[in-house]
Amino acid sequence: MPDAGINPAPGFTKKPEHRVALKPAGRRVLVTLGGETVADSTQAILCEESNHGPVYYVPMVDTRVDAFTPTARSTYCPYKGTASYWSISAGGTKAENAAWSYDLPYDECAALAKHVAFYGDKVDVRVT
Repeated sequence: MPDAGINPAPGFTKKPEHRVALKPAGRRVLVTLGGETVADSTQAILCEESNHGPVYYVPMVDTRVDAFTPTARSTYCPYKGTASYWSISAGGTKAENAAWSYDLPYDECAALAKHVAFYGDKVDVRVT
């Protein structure tokens, strides 16, 4: 975990044992909806966090941005920051709040900026 700078995550002060490890995934992440590709990347970040399964964050530049529509939903993580959500439309299918991103993540998770993650129960996420 990198040292905190000017925007440290408050969660680590309360629970310093909590782990958020970010590293290059080293694998291809392919995301489809309705049979159409909406993201395809070999530059994804793998996030391994205490009490969570692994999550792959894909660079926004490796997504089909025209398929994404921002929603009003947001959530807060004391380790990563405030997440914005996206609905995705492709192949005649719409998946509501199917993806999320951290626009201004805390310093310890700064690598997640300009990346998006996907709910595997709303879109097809394949890691090869």
